[in-house]
Amino acid sequence: MHSLDALPRLTDASLDPADWPELRALAHRMLDDVLDDMAGIRQQPVWRPMPGDVREAWTDALPRQGAAADDVYKSYRELIAPYGVGNRHPKFLGWVHGGGTAIGMLADMLAAGLNANCGGRDHAPIACERQVIRWASEMLGMPADSSGLVLTGTSMANFVAVLIARSAALGEGVRHTGVPARRLTGYASAGAHLCVARAFDMAGLGAEALRLIPNDDAHVMSLPLLLERIAEDRAAGLQPFLVVGTAGSVDVGSIDDLSRLAGICAREHLWFHVDAAFGAIAMLSPALRDRFAGMQQADSVAFDFHKWAQVPYDAGCIVVRDAEAHQAAFAREVAYLRRDARGLAAGEPWPVDLGPELSRGFRALKVWMTLKTYGADRLGRVAERSCALARSLAEAIDADPLLERLAPVPLNIVCFAYRSGDNAMQAAIAADLQEAGDVVLSTTTIRGRTALRAAFVNHRTCPEDVIAVVQAVVTAGRLRSRVIT
Repeated sequence: MHSLDALPRLTDASLDPADWPELRALAHRMLDDVLDDMAGIRQQPVWRPMPGDVREAWTDALPRQGAAADDVYKSYRELIAPYGVGNRHPKFLGWVHGGGTAIGMLADMLAAGLNANCGGRDHAPIACERQVIRWASEMLGMPADSSGLVLTGTSMANFVAVLIARSAALGEGVRHTGVPARRLTGYASAGAHLCVARAFDMAGLGAEALRLIPNDDAHVMSLPLLLERIAEDRAAGLQPFLVVGTAGSVDVGSIDDLSRLAGICAREHLWFHVDAAFGAIAMLSPALRDRFAGMQQADSVAFDFHKWAQVPYDAGCIVVRDAEAHQAAFAREVAYLRRDARGLAAGEPWPVDLGPELSRGFRALKVWMTLKTYGADRLGRVAERSCALARSLAEAIDADPLLERLAPVPLNIVCFAYRSGDNAMQAAIAADLQEAGDVVLSTTTIRGRTALRAAFVNHRTCPEDVIAVVQAVVTAGRLRSRVIT
């Protein structure tokens, strides 16, 4: 028997639908449902916990036989759609999550339909990504020939930046022989995101190689203490190589003095990287741009399009001033990925030469379509509006005797507390509001006190939502006070 005779019949092997019109009808229903959900998001709870029977459904065994697509979609509507994280809702203020847009959602659908692998080769999706990087460079004020990638998020972008800085400090040989005995040290503010320390960990430097410099009263890195620590490490025989400036801190939205950091890095011959996870998009706003002066002098900048730019998750980005340094940290030649001057194997450098991934989805399309549809100026106004709403909440808190603001509001994040409650009460208020589906706030710690944290990011949030936050916290605090007494 010929070996081909043993192959499954085409109807068993192909995954295309047997009835295209039937699938088309289901697809239209799916699209109608998700657009209805997005259009009516304000009438839905911000968040709802999964009930017991839904949680139990997630223990099902691996399905050995397939089910009808219509039945699978019904399961999605019952088990998944009602129980998302809630960040589409205008009263989701707990974390710095963008609200997404219908255009971005449609772009994701188009990208999935094209199913392009954007790890390399010469095709339009990679040209699209390169244009997005040029636009990002223009936004940041960096050179037009800067390098970069669209990645999952700033966590990965910061990791890529650490690897580039490591290679720039030690030479390409570090990729073959590993980190030498002379230890590298980097520096960031005490308010830097956890992912920066994790990047040092994953890069083989160890999280302890990242020196967390205390913040001053404005919640930004103390530059005198930074200079002292650099000098101490050099005197101890260590090799400082990197400073990470924060442009929009996690807790309060503070911005390090990027201009002075750039000057320090130039004098000390250190790589200057900026973690601007959400702050970078403020560069599109004439009213906010000056607060980020110095970012354009960075060697690399990491940020997210899925925050203030409202691109659906996930869509992070890194921009690198020195394209050769970027490529030197990742490029490697192997026969099965040989580059040619013509044909599909042309178009180098490939994205795989610039980061850790070869298998990469077409994330850039939703960024490209968002920028093309709304324009950079409109996205800048989204950032401005978020900051104005944060100031409005801060004013309302300052005017309410039951509430207390715990930190300045440099951008879009407000940290406050129910005045008569202890730390446990603040956490309980946040959980009460989340479970009620009224408003989502998170918590953080400000100088030893638990704070309620409201982060304004969603383009759907309006002034009425600010009033609702104040009312909800006051009501929850009063109810908690009665329970305690």
